[in-house]
Amino acid sequence: MEYLLLVEHILNLEKRLMNYDYKEFDELLADDFLEFGSSGNSYDKKAQLDAVKGINTNNSISFTVTDFKIKLLATDVLLSTYQTFRHNDSKYALRSSIWKKNEGKWQMIFHQGTPT
Repeated sequence: MEYLLLVEHILNLEKRLMNYDYKEFDELLADDFLEFGSSGNSYDKKAQLDAVKGINTNNSISFTVTDFKIKLLATDVLLSTYQTFRHNDSKYALRSSIWKKNEGKWQMIFHQGTPT
């Protein structure tokens, strides 16, 4: 996949996860997913799926994404970095994700968000 198309594709996947939809999380998070949360806790895929079960997606949280970049770490692994602004509480965060291509589909294997 051409680099600019890959950037656009991964940005789209990141934004799909910002909708906190159970089906999207189940599809886009790898089975061995790990997140280091801003609380200092770590979360696996099951914890994330359990968390989104209780979220009403009709009351969506709006984000603005800036400074989105990717860096290929291998042909099937990449790092994405970006900043978000969460509109409902005016909070900024620096975010990073590692994506791995599994059976032809990109899945997130790691994520960290750091409030700024």
